[in-house]
Amino acid sequence: MNALYKYSIFLLLTAITCIFSNTSVKAQHYAFDFYEGTFNFSADQNLNIDFSTELSQSSVKSFYNKIDQSSYKDVINTLLAYKEKHKLNDWLYYQLIRKTAQQISPKAENYNRYTLYKWFLMTKSGYDAKVAIGNNQIIFYVRNNEDISDIPFFMIDDKKYMCLNYHDYGKLFKREEIYIPVKIKIPEATQSFSYKVTRMPDFKPEDYTEKQISFNYKHKPYHFKIKINNEVENIFANYPVVDFETYFNIPLSRETYESLIPILKENIKKMPTQKGVDYLMRFTRYAFLYEDDEEYIGKEKRFSPEQTLLSGQSDCDDRAALFFYLVKEIYNLPMIAMLYPTHITMAVQFDKPIGEAIIYNGKSYSVCEPTPQKQDLKIGQVASNLKGQVYQIVYAYNPSK
Repeated sequence: MNALYKYSIFLLLTAITCIFSNTSVKAQHYAFDFYEGTFNFSADQNLNIDFSTELSQSSVKSFYNKIDQSSYKDVINTLLAYKEKHKLNDWLYYQLIRKTAQQISPKAENYNRYTLYKWFLMTKSGYDAKVAIGNNQIIFYVRNNEDISDIPFFMIDDKKYMCLNYHDYGKLFKREEIYIPVKIKIPEATQSFSYKVTRMPDFKPEDYTEKQISFNYKHKPYHFKIKINNEVENIFANYPVVDFETYFNIPLSRETYESLIPILKENIKKMPTQKGVDYLMRFTRYAFLYEDDEEYIGKEKRFSPEQTLLSGQSDCDDRAALFFYLVKEIYNLPMIAMLYPTHITMAVQFDKPIGEAIIYNGKSYSVCEPTPQKQDLKIGQVASNLKGQVYQIVYAYNPSK
């Protein structure tokens, strides 16, 4: 009996060991750096779905049916918990989705499979996203209600879907009508996607480097050592041309903010408001080299304020956004953005208008030109080549709202 008992215990322990052994290999653990920290997640082996077949409507549907039956919910819950904890806007959450899909199915190994994982993770996170097939390409779209001007979109049932992977194809991208959406009903996928970035990540302090910038004001030199992080360029590498309100209100990251804004405030604290705004205008105008986007990048590209600080060159769009951010952050004055056919400039509302007043909705604004011109323009002066040209107010900022 004793020997039988010991043998029974041995079989039981062996069975338990096998169970735990099988469990341990069932889930694959992943970890990667994501801005301020490390993102960790585990994926069951049944989430590893093959997609080596020809790209077609039926093969995409088959992939979805298989992965929808997998143990994917832990991955989604981990993603959404991270999003909530770090207050990620949709654009930054999409960057997290991209890196997660890259871990499960590397882009370079199988682009179609990588794109399907991105799409699946987005839909199961609640976003109304779709894929379309055509020209042996897979196109990835998400519903968006904002004014985006430089990327392709679909209209389905009067809803607009913006393309998230257009940049991967470049000139190989065909006309939108070439691509046929794959019709799959996903109950969870109901949310629209927003390109608004109202909070930058808290990057690791050690990932910043120092950049020296300087300019002269009233014959006095001012020098700054600002902290910059190249990861900002990666965040906005494929960011589209958004509306001016969205664009102007992209903030600085914490370390960059703390290296610049307190020093600017210190430099102008004894100046009257008008002179302080003049200081910020000339800082934005002369502390950075000018270069047109078409010549520098090859296309229209609007830099966020932090990208302008990071970049070696910038144009009028970029300086208008940086000037707006500085004035808003330090003085919080009403402002308007004036868009000419080939230029954009800013105007600020003071207690009393300066120079040639710009009247908008019954209020007087004074032009503050943040981009270098042939003349050394003062507040209230408009460049001679712009006088008489038609402009439109593309953004009006009112602090009381």
